[in-house]
This record gives sequence, structure tokens and C-alpha cells, in this order.
Amino acid sequence: MFTGLHHVQLAMPTGEEERARAFFVGVLGMTEVEKPPVLAGRGGAWFRAGGVELHLGVEGDFRPAHKAHPGIVVEDLDEVARRVATTGQDVTWDGDFPGHRRFYAHDPFGNRLEFLQAL
Repeated sequence: MFTGLHHVQLAMPTGEEERARAFFVGVLGMTEVEKPPVLAGRGGAWFRAGGVELHLGVEGDFRPAHKAHPGIVVEDLDEVARRVATTGQDVTWDGDFPGHRRFYAHDPFGNRLEFLQAL
């Protein structure tokens, strides 16, 4: 029935697209995807890397997701951790997922992100 996951959407505050680009493109190395014109006027930004696509949508009454999160599989977990740490935020390692190494971090708006690599 299901064939894949097209994207995950996270929320962001109004007018913070440049901060989103600085993190998702500048730090994580993702590529920005041009939003369709009919959606571009709503603000936000879309990013892609490998088979992962993240959409950041604007919420007027924004509150970051503290528990909900995308689980992003990466090739070099230590490199991603290093890049995230350059932003000055904490990288929280968690060894409780059998068969994987993983850590949690946050985007510039406080949304929780999980990065993981299979052992």
C-alpha cells in the first residue's frame, strides 16, 4: 500500500527563512528546493539531501516540537555531529536504539532532530 515517505514538515517562525537556509544548507549541506509558486507566498523553505526532504512551514503561533522529530539516516554520523556542534548547540548522544548509533540536536528554531547511522 505505501511506497515511501515524500517529506517531513517542521514548523518555523514567520520571517526566519534565512536562518533555516544557514542551518539546513550551510551546516547540514542540504540543497534548497524551490517551492511551487502557489506555495511560495506562504513562506517557509524546503530542503533535500539524498532521499530526505524536509519542508519548513511558517506557523504564526510557532512552538518548537520537543518530542516529535524526523529520524534522519546519515552516512557519517560523526561528521554531522561535528557540523551541528559548530553552531554552538549541544549534541546529545543516545545509545538506546539497538543496531544504531544516534544523537539528538535541534534546528535553529528548537525543533528536535534525530540523526542516526546503522551499525
